[in-house]
Amino acid sequence: METREFSVCSGEEKMRLDMFLCKHLPHKSRSYVQNLIENKRVKVNKKIKKSSYKVNCEDNVIVTLPDPVEMNIKGEDIPIDILYEDTDIIVVNKPQGMIVHPASGVYTGTLVNALLNHCSDLSGINGVMRPGIVHRIDKDTSGILVVAKNDNAHNKLAQQLKDHSMTREYIALVEGVLKEDNGIVDKPIARHPRDKVKMAVVHGGKRAVTHYEVIKRFKSNTLIKCVLETGRTHQIRVHMAY
Repeated sequence: METREFSVCSGEEKMRLDMFLCKHLPHKSRSYVQNLIENKRVKVNKKIKKSSYKVNCEDNVIVTLPDPVEMNIKGEDIPIDILYEDTDIIVVNKPQGMIVHPASGVYTGTLVNALLNHCSDLSGINGVMRPGIVHRIDKDTSGILVVAKNDNAHNKLAQQLKDHSMTREYIALVEGVLKEDNGIVDKPIARHPRDKVKMAVVHGGKRAVTHYEVIKRFKSNTLIKCVLETGRTHQIRVHMAY
């Protein structure tokens, strides 16, 4: 079992305990977090609290996460557009509508299932659910992903993402007509405080930086190029809606 420990910081006071944990466990759903609380896997200052408990500044929150259930993710004969491949990496063009890797409730039809059918040897650093996956794009986004075939390649690609020597560019059609030809949005992103499904600009969230440049303006939309310094969930959508 894994134990995680968090301290309540300024700006987080009076958040519900379940919402506080959703913020600090961004890949876990609110129902998952509430289940942890109900099963007494969460303690605040060494005491069991309810999901509705309002946290206070400097509260110490300890979470005991259950061991993950090992899944046997199988390869599937799904066509994929491979742009480049060698002994270390696969560069693939992910289509719109395809999920990158299996997650809770979705274990088939993903890019990982297709990759495992093509190549059974992929980096194991990210575990059985995300073999070879170094970076991701949303289900409804099409684009190029670099997949690691071994741990050495995975570590080197991850380092390039960390030090920004790997550039990620996106083309997006956004609602409204942008006045500036280019700009930078530097605003922190976290789960929406009232809607766990959405991401939003939230004080105290993770740093997120998007550079944008206008390609073409239309009557009520703008085609832009975005370069990301960071890779937060739904980053472009959140920043362009801000």
